[in-house]
Amino acid sequence: MGLDPGLRRLALGTLLAAYPGPVPPDWAVDLLTEGLAGHTLFGTNIHDPAQVAATTAGLRAGRPDVIVAIDEEGGDVTRLAHATGSPYPGNAALGAVDDPTLTRQVYAAIGAELAALGITVDLAPTVDVNTAAENPVIGTRSFGADPARVATHSAAAVAGLQSAGVAACAKHFPGHGATIADSHHELPTVDVPPAVLRERDLPPFAAVVDAGVRAIMTAHIRVPALTGDGPATFSRAVLVDLLRTEYGFTGTVITDALEMKGAALAAGGVGPAAVRALAAGADLLCIGSKVDAGLVERVAEEIVAAIEDGRLDRARVEEAAGRAAELATWRGAGGGAKPVPDGLGYAAALRAVRVEGDVIGLATPLVVQVHATSTIAEGRVPWGLGPHLSPGAEEVRAVAGETAPEELHRRAGDRPIVLVGRHLHRLPGARELVEGLAAMHPVTVVEMGWPSDWRPAGARAFVTTYGASHANGRAAAQVLGLTG
Repeated sequence: MGLDPGLRRLALGTLLAAYPGPVPPDWAVDLLTEGLAGHTLFGTNIHDPAQVAATTAGLRAGRPDVIVAIDEEGGDVTRLAHATGSPYPGNAALGAVDDPTLTRQVYAAIGAELAALGITVDLAPTVDVNTAAENPVIGTRSFGADPARVATHSAAAVAGLQSAGVAACAKHFPGHGATIADSHHELPTVDVPPAVLRERDLPPFAAVVDAGVRAIMTAHIRVPALTGDGPATFSRAVLVDLLRTEYGFTGTVITDALEMKGAALAAGGVGPAAVRALAAGADLLCIGSKVDAGLVERVAEEIVAAIEDGRLDRARVEEAAGRAAELATWRGAGGGAKPVPDGLGYAAALRAVRVEGDVIGLATPLVVQVHATSTIAEGRVPWGLGPHLSPGAEEVRAVAGETAPEELHRRAGDRPIVLVGRHLHRLPGARELVEGLAAMHPVTVVEMGWPSDWRPAGARAFVTTYGASHANGRAAAQVLGLTG
């Protein structure tokens, strides 16, 4: 005996799926016809603009009001420019410049690009206040460590995106910035009283609600005072009492990916996680990036079973599907987007660069890029100064903890060294490599990750870009005089 067709369609209306490859498979389009709310596009779905436009048109053939979502934050998290790096700086750089008008312009430009490709929801901006310098998953995705500054820029980003007719989704409620663990891999804990959240983490969410943000994404983090042993994604105290009642949010609550360990392990699988999220007050359930037809059907079956056995109230699921449908049909007032100034992102990145020390006379250095892994959110996107260096410039790769300073010293000869890294302060072996090298050779350090208070002893200069996008790399190379 199959699923009740009405309940199956209702359950599908709360799900945001995904699929592999650049061409939507038949099952991905068929499920839209049968009621699936939409799909999220990832880097593996994207080759070039014409292909993306054809993809979104194909999805609309299955459902005219399909939600087509994407994580396009600019900076270190980009899907459209995953092969080269984003032409826009990310939030940390925009926060460092601290020009809300510029932030609005950058996000309006991103929104205009998404709208032209048929994408309707941007899972951005990240509005977390990055108060932990060791945070492994937010970092440069945040506008900064000051709640007021983050709130101002978060509201500007939402206004920019939505002026282009693309719905913004602020994330990750109630704030992922104080964690030192990655919820892709585990369930982080923020053990503070609600009063601390209201003062430190929640002002940006209040700002985006006031700015009319259409969606807010949940965090798979544990705040014991509010969520008990589970994540915020499964907590009515967070999603209903705090977000809806106290902060007055009336839009769509979207979960972070339920395949993430912070949710799936806590619930015993993606299906049970979906049921718990709906019961807690979530509306649109992001299943994840590794999705096939079977997984979508299993999640739908779990939701239907929960309605039938009383674990889920049907009215709650109808409310969730209704909010998802409202997001699907929202297109904004229209006509708000303005022409994008040429080179907007690169000019913005240049304004963010900070130089401490002397960078004169670096025209022919040995450029050393220190290997750094990427988070799941970032993906494997190219970064560094390489694409922007003058012809004939030499660039080498080094692995902290494996490359000896003496080796780089000999390789450089009488040339100065420009050492480029991400999160050098917390990369094992990096401090020893940099300071050992600086003790025997003129070294300029370029930090393209989240900056810390650490400054390497003996370094000639320390340059901070506040991000590792293509725009950030070009800006650093320009400031150092290394471009062709």
